[in-house]
Amino acid sequence: MTKAYLAAAAAACCAAGVALTQDRAEHAAAIERGREIYAYWCAPCHGPGVGLPGFDALPGTHQLALKYRGSDIPAVLDERTDLVPAFIKTIVRQGVSFMPQFRKTEISDEELDALAAYLTRNNPPPR
Repeated sequence: MTKAYLAAAAAACCAAGVALTQDRAEHAAAIERGREIYAYWCAPCHGPGVGLPGFDALPGTHQLALKYRGSDIPAVLDERTDLVPAFIKTIVRQGVSFMPQFRKTEISDEELDALAAYLTRNNPPPR
């Protein structure tokens, strides 16, 4: 191997490392932005906490607890480890049951990407 080849290989590795570090930083920033969006738009219905009198959970959390009773799936959305971005985006845009749809004027596509990054942050790595 020539010195030029080794230098080029080292430069490529450094560039890849910088790109990977930048990708991680951007992903971490997206997760943080998604956490803020979740706290504003989603947590009032899907977070932990007590709901209306007679209900032991917030409305969305209560509904998901009923839906997933008898399973290991958490009712609080940001505790889940099984959500995928496409599903999250579809539910947010179309709504489901009592959950309203959210227009792009409420949650932009960029914000929705960040929300999906936040809600999938606990997922196990793909195999």
